[in-house]
Amino acid sequence: MPARKPTINDVAARAGVSKSLVSLAIRGSDRVSDESRTAILRAAEELGYRPNAAARSLADRRSHTIGVLLHDLHNPIFAQVLDGVQEVVREHGYRTMLVTGDETSDREAAEIAALLEFQVEGIILISHDLDPERALRVARECPVVTVLRGDISGAGIASVCSADTEGATLATKHLLSLGHTRIAHISGGVSEVARAREVGYRQTMAESGLAGQEIVLPGDFTEAGGRRAALRVWEEHPDVTALFVANDLSALGALAATQGSGRSVPQDVSIIGYDGMSLAALGSLTLTTMVQPLEEMGRQAAGQLFAKIDSPRRRAQHVRIPSVLHPRGTTAPPPTSAERQ
Repeated sequence: MPARKPTINDVAARAGVSKSLVSLAIRGSDRVSDESRTAILRAAEELGYRPNAAARSLADRRSHTIGVLLHDLHNPIFAQVLDGVQEVVREHGYRTMLVTGDETSDREAAEIAALLEFQVEGIILISHDLDPERALRVARECPVVTVLRGDISGAGIASVCSADTEGATLATKHLLSLGHTRIAHISGGVSEVARAREVGYRQTMAESGLAGQEIVLPGDFTEAGGRRAALRVWEEHPDVTALFVANDLSALGALAATQGSGRSVPQDVSIIGYDGMSLAALGSLTLTTMVQPLEEMGRQAAGQLFAKIDSPRRRAQHVRIPSVLHPRGTTAPPPTSAERQ
């Protein structure tokens, strides 16, 4: 038979205090003296006592839990945002309950419904595929902050996102400044973020006198998508000398396809991504990219959520953070005519 689990009464008996004082000490109340708190915590540790979180939630009607939806477990940037979120959540003495929607809106909605059943006090969406109506329904039940997407607004929904169009403009201008004019864009699909980055590319090409010379190949935010789109570039547009890829994960796929086609990076082709994925800075050929402050975005999102929890009437904030160009090993001037021969 398993040993009986120690109870709050056992802790009180060993520490020589009342049950109510043990409860106050475990909840961090300042109504407990340092001497009593030390005795209680020592007794709890010696007995192996663990507080019952469910009972505590029933007692004070607070779950002390923040729900977090990760759009895609396979994209490392979402984990970097989560690092920032959890830092702030822990500072507040809360814990996180993590779910993933596997990039499908119906599954995301089901996972969020499960979070609400567990009475989370707020939800952070690290990217998502929810339509505005669904997102607003969630926000009517608890505060919501979205990270990396800022296109849905309404009562109870705050956001922290990148200035994507401006970042794509800087990425395209970087390639133009190196002397590239045959620049193709591998898009990220139909999401709001992908569309904003494509707009930045198209506008910059047009403003640089290259209207009508834009080349956009449909892709997605995956390594496989970047690889497929890059192969199409080399089949249909072999004279392209630079690729602006919608995100870093896709850019790594495009890099592999480009090298597999017999082209050298950056001697023959320059490649720039977007996100600031930490893995992109590793290895012998580090990726030039537009870096988003991912951990800071997570911290800001969690900070906004706790501000809303503390002041429910607080107006939702929408923060757009600029990305910063990090030139690395995958961009250089285009080859000369002699070098191409």
